Amino acid sequence: MTTFEVINPATEEVVRSVELTSAEETDAAIARAHAAFPAWRAVAPGDRARLLRRFADAVDADIENLAQLEVVNAGHTIGNARWEAGNVRDVLTYYSASPERLAGKQIPVPGGVNMTFHEPLGVVGVIVPWNFPMPIAGWGFAPALAAGNTVVLKPAELTPLTAIRLGELAREAGIPEDVFQVLPGKGSVVGQRFVDHPAVRKVVFTGSTEVGKRIMAGCAAQVKRVTLELGGKNANIVFADADLEKAAATAPYGVFDNAGQDCCARSLILVQSSVHEKFMELLEPAVNGVVVGDPRLEVTEMGPLISAGHHAKVSSYVDDSAPVAFRGSAPTGPGYWFAPTVVTPPDLRHPLASDEIFGPVVAVVPFDGEADAITMANQTEYGLSGSIWTRDVGRAFRVARGVEAGNLSVNSHSSVRYWTPFGGFKQSGLGRELGPDAVDAFTETKNVFISTEE
Repeated sequence: MTTFEVINPATEEVVRSVELTSAEETDAAIARAHAAFPAWRAVAPGDRARLLRRFADAVDADIENLAQLEVVNAGHTIGNARWEAGNVRDVLTYYSASPERLAGKQIPVPGGVNMTFHEPLGVVGVIVPWNFPMPIAGWGFAPALAAGNTVVLKPAELTPLTAIRLGELAREAGIPEDVFQVLPGKGSVVGQRFVDHPAVRKVVFTGSTEVGKRIMAGCAAQVKRVTLELGGKNANIVFADADLEKAAATAPYGVFDNAGQDCCARSLILVQSSVHEKFMELLEPAVNGVVVGDPRLEVTEMGPLISAGHHAKVSSYVDDSAPVAFRGSAPTGPGYWFAPTVVTPPDLRHPLASDEIFGPVVAVVPFDGEADAITMANQTEYGLSGSIWTRDVGRAFRVARGVEAGNLSVNSHSSVRYWTPFGGFKQSGLGRELGPDAVDAFTETKNVFISTEE
């Protein structure tokens, strides 16, 4: 197969056919990126910063087009898609400040002067998932380019359109063609060449834990650096002293955003036993209020699942025997629609409570006390995100320190801010993206000592 038909998940109609990059074409692109590296790293910091700002401006001017592409390609709501395109712009702007601030240190030593330098790695391979194609691409390529690396980027097969457009915008902004290349193709072909090719010095991967383990093992053969952002089964812990009305009203949006196709989705709600019944009473109208439908409409809050195959996977968890408490509504007819669903598994061993379903299905399980909540939240192989709802500041800190997750919010469901580091504990990943230190992850620290002794 040399082409792939991109399907609109809301209509099941073919949007476009995209040519798939072969292994030979991938190798040629990597060779071009490797050849372009010396000139790109030699670009003066201020000039590289200016190019990144031009790239950000080009994205800003194209936000509506990028958003409409994501609506038809990924089924994202138009509101979400505009935010995602804006996030690419903002991340580029944020890291455009890095080239002029990528400073080393002068370290006091006897007998001379000691300095450190942050040297770019070379070619960086970025492998992007289908659930958030635009922002996750930007989180990889923006700091990598800012540090002086060249980038080859592989979008997911299902959702390549916005990445292709970002590549065009980069060229329009003046980023040299071989410095940032977008290579649509199969993970088993393009992604595997990123892992195997010795000229690729780092792989950035967002996706499943299973695939992430294979990528990590492949990179280990060359001691190749990796950043991995993998799965999550994230707890939303609601204590009895919380603002229950607000906790229940916001809980659906902590898990059903992007139809639950989010590794940060709070798909396990732990509710203190004394308020469990009241919380469920408040949660049902909130779930029924989630507007599921045509992602092109401004009022829509949740669109379809990404594909027929993924719809079948999510559906397999909610068969006739599943402990469904209540469901919202979803359109019928063409499209991979799935109604927001609340389930009440008997314990955390049940697949509905333990598996990353990656769809609009949330499990609600009661807990007794603070220690019980922490133990239950940690009873998973994942550790990416989570929320804590309480009015007690001391409890908020205690539980936040006790939960094994990389990104926690108190009385909020926010996970990702480009100003702050993002990544997971345990099998949710390795390394951190975003924040002020992300550029360092795309460099090697070089130590230079100069003797001053006669």
